[in-house]
Amino acid sequence: MQARELFTHYLKNQRDFSQEKLHQANLEGLNLQRINLTRADLSGANLKETDLSGACLNQANLTDADLSHSHLVGANLTEINLIGADLSGANLMGVDLTKADLRCANLHNANLSCAQLKEVNLDGADLSGANLSGAMIVNTDLSVADTMGACLEGSQECHLEQSISATSANWVSWAG
Repeated sequence: MQARELFTHYLKNQRDFSQEKLHQANLEGLNLQRINLTRADLSGANLKETDLSGACLNQANLTDADLSHSHLVGANLTEINLIGADLSGANLMGVDLTKADLRCANLHNANLSCAQLKEVNLDGADLSGANLSGAMIVNTDLSVADTMGACLEGSQECHLEQSISATSANWVSWAG
């Protein structure tokens, strides 16, 4: 599917574009609120300054996509592939990034306030200057990312695997 065709259908109130092949599509600056792009291939796509608030991008492939300064408030980004993607300056407030792959992604100055980061791969990601205030960070290793100047005020970080194994060890000792 071509970008023009997608936007024409979107303007006719079609919202389900799941599993579409949009490799390197130019969707810059479009309003695509509440669009369903589940399992879509948007690798290398230009989504700069695009409004994807409330969108469903579950299991979508956005490898090397440009989402800089895009608006993704409240979007479902579970199990999304954002390897090498540019999300600098993007508004990701309240997004669900459960099991997302953000290796080598650029999130410089991105707003991730109140986001859900559960089991997210941030290896080599740039979170410098990012706002993570109020974010729920579970089983996600921030030490493998550049967090210089990031705001973590009010964020909650926990590692359930460590808690579970520690509890299990106590049970074994107690029963022993």
